[in-house]
Amino acid sequence: MTTTVKNNSEVVHSGTTISIDAMGGDLGPSAIVSGLVRAAKINDSIHFLLHGKSELLKKLVNKRRSLVGRVTIIDSREVIKMEDKPSHVVRHGKATSMWSAIESVRDGKASVCVSCGNTGALMAISMLRLRKLTGVNRPAIAILWPSSNPMGFNVMLDVGADIRAEAKDLLQYALMGVSYARNGLGIPKPRVGLLNVGTEEHKGRSELKEAFSKIEHCQTDANFTFEGFVEGGDIPGSKVDVIVTDGFTGNVALKTGEGTASLIGYLLREAFKFSPLSRLASILAYTSLNRLKMRIDPRRVNGGVFLGLNGTVVKSHGSADATGIEAAIKLAFELSKNDFSQKVAARVAYAGAIDNHVQDVTDK
Repeated sequence: MTTTVKNNSEVVHSGTTISIDAMGGDLGPSAIVSGLVRAAKINDSIHFLLHGKSELLKKLVNKRRSLVGRVTIIDSREVIKMEDKPSHVVRHGKATSMWSAIESVRDGKASVCVSCGNTGALMAISMLRLRKLTGVNRPAIAILWPSSNPMGFNVMLDVGADIRAEAKDLLQYALMGVSYARNGLGIPKPRVGLLNVGTEEHKGRSELKEAFSKIEHCQTDANFTFEGFVEGGDIPGSKVDVIVTDGFTGNVALKTGEGTASLIGYLLREAFKFSPLSRLASILAYTSLNRLKMRIDPRRVNGGVFLGLNGTVVKSHGSADATGIEAAIKLAFELSKNDFSQKVAARVAYAGAIDNHVQDVTDK
């Protein structure tokens, strides 16, 4: 019912093929296979390369009729744990499911890799095996942030690939974010904001002021609108579609947002348990509360995209369930269908040309 192979060299498929690290999630391979089932029912043109312990994956896959003929299992005996250090993984991780999943993209057997595993290890292996695009100094992780925009989300990057970012890195992030907004959200002319401690042009660190000039310079040719500096309150707002920042600031904002969403849910539950009348109110407001829950549910936007590499990698939440895995696969498919990796490469090359031009003008 399923095909099992020992290595990637034996795998050849036509159409859209997505490589899945089946062993990295907190909930185990069963949740990942359940996510595959959901994704397979929605789109019948995807083939899956499933990397992990073959005897376990065979049992899970063969129970699902919708996966018949849709999955190739690539046997990988070892698993990267969440506490493993990236440096250790780079030296000793060649037999792991994560390494094998990345290798499928490197060898052209799959167009996108999806993993729920250790973020640091995934980035380290991706950089080692896929390599950075020519001209990229620091890759970035881009996420979709729930917002009041018509599309329902904003793109934010970087959220943790590298804690530092120079002006030229922020320019690259802006252009890669624009490409993501176009291909992931279907926004023809995205609006870009540079995250700062205030909207005034004189505020912020020197690299932010320099990046302001670089991004502003290329907005017309690159077909986006630069809205200048934005503040933390604009991240979930409707002022911009793409928020650009360094990985340290972006990761702190991301974790703060997730914590705030959890706190709101907790406070609502406590408020509705306060009295018999409040419990009755919760019943009457059940539909609206469910709508709010779905609106801020992180599973619906599960998937941080690694940008700036010779290949596309989608990092799913480690705790993702079947719904979250389905969302990550859907995102991976959309990016593959739109030839996203090649478009990002073009954006990076353009960023380099713009950066050199602006520097020449400044020197003169």
